[in-house]
Amino acid sequence: MMIPVIAYYVIFHYAPMYGAVIAFKEYTPIKGIIGSEWVGLRHFQDFFGSYYFWRILKNTVIISLYALCFEFPMPIILAILINELRNRKFQRFVQTVTYMPYFISLIVICGMIKDFTNSGGIINTLFTYLGFDDKAMLQKPEMFRSIYILSEIWQKIGWESIIYIAALMSIDQEQYEAARIDGASRWKQIWNITLPGILPTIVIMFILRMGNMLNVGFEKIILLYNPSTYDTADVISSFVYRKGLLEFGWSYSSAVGLFNSVINLTLLILANKISRRVSENSLW
Repeated sequence: MMIPVIAYYVIFHYAPMYGAVIAFKEYTPIKGIIGSEWVGLRHFQDFFGSYYFWRILKNTVIISLYALCFEFPMPIILAILINELRNRKFQRFVQTVTYMPYFISLIVICGMIKDFTNSGGIINTLFTYLGFDDKAMLQKPEMFRSIYILSEIWQKIGWESIIYIAALMSIDQEQYEAARIDGASRWKQIWNITLPGILPTIVIMFILRMGNMLNVGFEKIILLYNPSTYDTADVISSFVYRKGLLEFGWSYSSAVGLFNSVINLTLLILANKISRRVSENSLW
């Protein structure tokens, strides 16, 4: 039974990692991966010394921290709020409404964001009444990160809350009955029963998030940004896309992507190690 699973990971996940070797070569399609010339760490040195290095690293870290601080807790809060609803029909209605944005195509999502934030769009019009100018919001570098994070929360909050709702279902209901008999308020029940009950799930999801800390989704960034917002919107993944696919710098973009992966792996190991010492919850 395990053979198909092992074969899947070997063929589609581990075997392609061999291609990362082109980060240390001057790859050309004619010579292939094996025949291309070795250049050592030259592409890494070029990247670290380039004008773009600090800009894309800063943007990637800031957007990732925004996501960790604002996007990560929202599904937990939503799951707890849904769990507190006593009207089952309304509970299912809220779940359905919050799940729906996740199933909308990213192209459609980005089109909606552009329409709403363009000059004359519904969101931009509301901001205009508050005293802001009528310029398209995605043309303003200072607003790009906020729009990106808010759209991520709107799109994913319902879907990501599923795992926390499942964790809430596993909590022994007799604990709540005993707390109610003792006179505990709803807030004290959440604080002393609900949160400790889903804490292991929160910790595991946090560790997994740290493993993708710098993997800001390049698809949405590419669909939303423009040259006027590069200063705040350009991240490592979008830079890799431009260098690799638009400018044919395969080896250079591979070096940048490899650097990103090493940072993510380091963060994952550190988060797992700290979690194991502090809470005894860890991936391994």
